[in-house]
Amino acid sequence: MRSILVTGGAGFIGGNFVHFILARSDDRIVNLDKLTYAGNLDTLDGLKDHPRHLFVQGDIADRSLVQQLLDDHRIDTIVNFAAESHVDRSIDGPAAFIETNVVGTFNLLDCARAYWSRLEESKRSAFRLLHVSTDEVYGSLGPEGLFSESTAYAPNSPYSASKAASDHLVRAWHHTYGLPVLTTNCSNNYGPYQFPEKLIPLMIAKAIAGEPLPIYGDGGNIRDWLYVEDHCRAISRVLEAGLPGEVYNVGGDSERTNLEVVDTLCALLDEALSDSIHRPHVKLKQFVPDRPGHDRRYAIDASKLKRELGWAPTESFETGLRRTLRWYLDNRQWVQRVTDGSYRGQRLGSGSAQS
Repeated sequence: MRSILVTGGAGFIGGNFVHFILARSDDRIVNLDKLTYAGNLDTLDGLKDHPRHLFVQGDIADRSLVQQLLDDHRIDTIVNFAAESHVDRSIDGPAAFIETNVVGTFNLLDCARAYWSRLEESKRSAFRLLHVSTDEVYGSLGPEGLFSESTAYAPNSPYSASKAASDHLVRAWHHTYGLPVLTTNCSNNYGPYQFPEKLIPLMIAKAIAGEPLPIYGDGGNIRDWLYVEDHCRAISRVLEAGLPGEVYNVGGDSERTNLEVVDTLCALLDEALSDSIHRPHVKLKQFVPDRPGHDRRYAIDASKLKRELGWAPTESFETGLRRTLRWYLDNRQWVQRVTDGSYRGQRLGSGSAQS
């Protein structure tokens, strides 16, 4: 039984990971989350009295708190999801991204190193810190090719630059101090509990309400889509068998243009909401000016993870999207509660706001 510190565990991917681990193991989880707009206790519904889950509201940049949690709970595994993660928000206000993604990650690493160095040898060798990152650190691809673990970093947004910086810190703490770290770089996640400013949940909410579905530019930007539960399985597998110091790319083998995503979703909505007055939902599409620095294409080569650790995605884009839509239709109250007034589906990332 492991004692896992999960940072950012009330957010989208982190919350799914907490549910995933508690349902499939006897591990104990200490869940540290700052509860910003993207972190919400409703995501952890049903875990309040779980005997192997402890929620702590706090910041990874709070050195004394992180040190206390490591010591008090004898942590042997850290999974770092804590991050500001929305590109549009980083354009409007980059400062928060530097504070959490760079300064916060530095603090977590430094606390982990101090704690790890005091452990007895058997526990030192078993200790792991897994840093969850993104394919956006690699920049933009042309019409062909895939991002591999050896692709040079070329971040183009404040968000991706802050994540690239955090990745470099993780690498340095391993090569300089020997801290046993792992890094995963994933493609676009989708699934339950995703904050509704992201493409898929935003389109679902707006389509249900009969509002315009804003598509940036010509809708031709391409992303590789990864169902969040497949991502959780990948992280779990990397923790089990990944080699310290290594990087593993995680992708869903599901490249789609944004326009294809919206069109597929509209067709599924027509099917699921057969009595909707807004059918066909595709008529709600509206092309809007592109955001600054919008990368044209991302695509992940996950062959290392498949070859070395035996992982592969189980959901196709179509099956995963169908599951996702059903979850949002069945959990409309969750969406209403998390959109507490700070975000109401408005356009972000125009570059006009000041940080």
